[in-house]
Amino acid sequence: MNYVETKSALEAKRAQIASIREEMRAIQVDVEPQAVEDYELCGWEGPVRLSQLFGDKPDLILIHNMGRGCSSCTMWADGFNGVYDHLASRAAFVVSSPDPVEVQREFAKGRGWRFPMVSHAGTNFALDMGYRRADASHGGYQPGVSAFRKEGDRILRLSDTELGPMDDFCVYYHLMEMIPGGDAEFTPKFS
Repeated sequence: MNYVETKSALEAKRAQIASIREEMRAIQVDVEPQAVEDYELCGWEGPVRLSQLFGDKPDLILIHNMGRGCSSCTMWADGFNGVYDHLASRAAFVVSSPDPVEVQREFAKGRGWRFPMVSHAGTNFALDMGYRRADASHGGYQPGVSAFRKEGDRILRLSDTELGPMDDFCVYYHLMEMIPGGDAEFTPKFS
Protein backbone atom coordinates (compact mmCIF):
# COMPACT_ATOMS: atom_id res chain seq x y z
CA MET A 1 0.00 0.00 0.00
CA ASN A 2 1.19 3.50 -0.67
CA TYR A 3 1.33 6.12 2.08
CA VAL A 4 -2.14 7.60 1.40
CA GLU A 5 -3.77 4.16 1.26
CA THR A 6 -2.01 3.10 4.46
CA LYS A 7 -3.03 6.30 6.23
CA SER A 8 -6.65 5.79 5.18
CA ALA A 9 -6.64 2.17 6.36
CA LEU A 10 -5.10 3.15 9.71
CA GLU A 11 -7.61 5.97 10.18
CA ALA A 12 -10.43 3.47 9.64
CA LYS A 13 -8.92 1.17 12.30
CA ARG A 14 -8.48 4.09 14.71
CA ALA A 15 -12.16 4.99 14.18
CA GLN A 16 -13.06 1.39 15.10
CA ILE A 17 -10.92 1.63 18.24
CA ALA A 18 -12.62 4.92 19.17
CA SER A 19 -16.02 3.27 18.71
CA ILE A 20 -15.01 0.33 20.90
CA ARG A 21 -13.74 2.75 23.57
CA GLU A 22 -17.11 4.49 23.52
CA GLU A 23 -18.82 1.12 24.02
CA MET A 24 -16.44 0.35 26.91
CA ARG A 25 -17.26 3.68 28.59
CA ALA A 26 -20.97 2.90 28.28
CA ILE A 27 -20.42 -0.51 29.92
CA GLN A 28 -18.36 1.08 32.70
CA VAL A 29 -21.19 3.51 33.55
CA ASP A 30 -23.40 0.57 34.52
CA VAL A 31 -20.82 -1.20 36.69
CA GLU A 32 -21.94 -2.72 39.98
CA PRO A 33 -18.99 -1.70 42.17
CA GLN A 34 -17.11 -4.24 44.27
CA ALA A 35 -16.96 -3.40 47.99
CA VAL A 36 -13.44 -3.73 49.39
CA GLU A 37 -12.11 -3.59 52.92
CA ASP A 38 -10.26 -0.60 54.30
CA TYR A 39 -6.79 -2.16 54.10
CA GLU A 40 -4.00 -0.90 56.30
CA LEU A 41 -0.95 -0.19 54.16
CA CYS A 42 2.40 1.38 54.97
CA GLY A 43 2.68 5.02 53.97
CA TRP A 44 5.87 7.04 54.05
CA GLU A 45 4.81 8.60 57.36
CA GLY A 46 3.54 5.35 58.90
CA PRO A 47 0.45 3.14 58.67
CA VAL A 48 -2.27 4.46 56.38
CA ARG A 49 -5.70 3.12 55.55
CA LEU A 50 -6.91 2.76 51.98
CA SER A 51 -9.69 5.21 52.88
CA GLN A 52 -7.10 7.85 53.79
CA LEU A 53 -5.49 7.69 50.35
CA PHE A 54 -8.52 9.46 48.87
CA GLY A 55 -7.66 12.71 50.69
CA ASP A 56 -10.45 15.13 49.84
CA LYS A 57 -11.35 13.38 46.56
CA PRO A 58 -14.22 10.92 46.07
CA ASP A 59 -12.20 8.83 43.61
CA LEU A 60 -8.80 7.13 43.80
CA ILE A 61 -6.63 5.74 41.03
CA LEU A 62 -4.21 3.19 42.47
CA ILE A 63 -1.38 1.70 40.44
CA HIS A 64 -0.39 -1.87 41.32
CA ASN A 65 3.38 -1.61 40.72
CA MET A 66 5.70 -4.60 41.03
CA GLY A 67 8.45 -2.53 42.63
CA ARG A 68 11.92 -1.29 41.86
CA GLY A 69 13.03 -4.61 40.38
CA CYS A 70 10.72 -4.22 37.38
CA SER A 71 11.99 -1.95 34.62
CA SER A 72 8.60 -1.99 32.88
CA CYS A 73 6.75 -0.83 36.02
CA THR A 74 9.41 1.85 36.37
CA MET A 75 8.78 3.10 32.82
CA TRP A 76 5.02 3.23 33.45
CA ALA A 77 5.61 5.16 36.70
CA ASP A 78 7.91 7.59 34.89
CA GLY A 79 4.99 8.28 32.55
CA PHE A 80 2.48 8.72 35.39
CA ASN A 81 4.88 11.18 36.99
CA GLY A 82 4.61 13.39 33.92
CA VAL A 83 0.82 13.60 34.12
CA TYR A 84 0.52 13.43 37.91
CA ASP A 85 -0.75 16.99 38.37
CA HIS A 86 -3.44 16.43 35.76
CA LEU A 87 -4.50 13.15 37.36
CA ALA A 88 -4.48 14.60 40.89
CA SER A 89 -6.69 17.49 39.82
CA ARG A 90 -9.53 14.99 39.25
CA ALA A 91 -8.84 12.01 41.53
CA ALA A 92 -6.43 10.95 44.24
CA PHE A 93 -3.52 9.03 42.71
CA VAL A 94 -1.11 6.66 44.44
CA VAL A 95 1.36 3.95 43.46
CA SER A 96 1.43 0.80 45.59
CA SER A 97 4.26 -1.73 45.54
CA PRO A 98 5.62 -4.54 47.72
CA ASP A 99 8.87 -2.62 48.29
CA PRO A 100 9.53 -1.38 51.82
CA VAL A 101 8.96 2.35 52.33
CA GLU A 102 12.70 3.05 52.61
CA VAL A 103 13.31 1.42 49.22
CA GLN A 104 10.39 3.33 47.68
CA ARG A 105 11.69 6.65 49.01
CA GLU A 106 15.20 6.13 47.67
CA PHE A 107 14.00 4.86 44.28
CA ALA A 108 11.38 7.60 43.87
CA LYS A 109 13.93 10.28 44.73
CA GLY A 110 16.36 8.93 42.15
CA ARG A 111 13.65 9.00 39.46
CA GLY A 112 12.16 12.35 40.42
CA TRP A 113 8.73 10.86 41.13
CA ARG A 114 6.29 13.27 42.76
CA PHE A 115 3.27 11.05 43.35
CA PRO A 116 2.45 9.42 46.70
CA MET A 117 3.44 5.81 47.25
CA VAL A 118 2.44 3.11 49.72
CA SER A 119 3.79 -0.34 50.47
CA HIS A 120 1.43 -3.29 50.63
CA ALA A 121 4.17 -5.65 51.90
CA GLY A 122 2.85 -8.05 54.51
CA THR A 123 -0.79 -7.52 53.54
CA ASN A 124 -3.26 -9.39 51.35
CA PHE A 125 -4.06 -6.25 49.37
CA ALA A 126 -2.36 -7.24 46.08
CA LEU A 127 -3.65 -10.81 46.34
CA ASP A 128 -7.23 -9.73 47.10
CA MET A 129 -7.17 -7.20 44.25
CA GLY A 130 -5.93 -9.88 41.82
CA TYR A 131 -2.41 -8.49 41.38
CA ARG A 132 -0.45 -11.24 43.08
CA ARG A 133 -0.31 -14.78 41.73
CA ALA A 134 1.66 -17.73 42.99
CA ASP A 135 2.69 -18.77 39.46
CA ALA A 136 4.33 -15.51 38.37
CA SER A 137 7.77 -13.94 38.62
CA HIS A 138 8.70 -10.98 40.85
CA GLY A 139 7.22 -12.61 43.94
CA GLY A 140 4.00 -13.27 42.07
CA TYR A 141 3.16 -9.58 41.76
CA GLN A 142 1.49 -8.32 38.61
CA PRO A 143 1.14 -4.73 37.38
CA GLY A 144 -2.25 -3.08 37.05
CA VAL A 145 -4.48 -0.20 37.96
CA SER A 146 -7.66 -0.04 40.06
CA ALA A 147 -10.15 2.79 40.30
CA PHE A 148 -11.92 3.20 43.64
CA ARG A 149 -14.70 5.42 44.96
CA LYS A 150 -15.40 6.26 48.57
CA GLU A 151 -19.04 6.60 49.56
CA GLY A 152 -19.35 7.36 53.25
CA ASP A 153 -17.54 4.57 55.07
CA ARG A 154 -17.63 2.25 52.05
CA ILE A 155 -14.81 1.78 49.57
CA LEU A 156 -15.87 0.53 46.17
CA ARG A 157 -13.71 -0.71 43.33
CA LEU A 158 -15.19 0.60 40.10
CA SER A 159 -12.80 -1.03 37.65
CA ASP A 160 -9.35 -2.48 37.19
CA THR A 161 -7.10 -3.74 34.43
CA GLU A 162 -3.63 -5.17 34.03
CA LEU A 163 -0.75 -3.08 32.73
CA GLY A 164 1.56 -4.42 30.05
CA PRO A 165 2.96 -3.86 26.58
CA MET A 166 0.48 -2.18 24.21
CA ASP A 167 -1.97 -1.29 27.00
CA ASP A 168 -3.70 2.09 27.04
CA PHE A 169 -1.49 3.51 29.79
CA CYS A 170 2.02 3.69 28.31
CA VAL A 171 2.56 6.07 25.44
CA TYR A 172 5.87 4.53 24.37
CA TYR A 173 4.33 1.57 22.58
CA HIS A 174 1.75 3.62 20.71
CA LEU A 175 4.35 6.03 19.41
CA MET A 176 6.57 3.12 18.31
CA GLU A 177 3.60 1.65 16.41
CA MET A 178 3.91 4.58 14.03
CA ILE A 179 7.29 3.29 12.83
CA PRO A 180 6.99 0.22 10.60
CA GLY A 181 8.48 -2.68 12.49
CA GLY A 182 8.29 -0.58 15.65
CA ASP A 183 10.25 -2.01 18.50
CA ALA A 184 8.81 -5.49 18.99
CA GLU A 185 11.81 -6.67 21.02
CA PHE A 186 11.81 -3.62 23.31
CA THR A 187 12.50 -4.19 27.00
CA PRO A 188 12.56 -1.05 29.18
CA LYS A 189 15.79 -0.21 30.93
CA PHE A 190 16.23 1.68 34.17
CA SER A 191 18.37 4.29 32.41
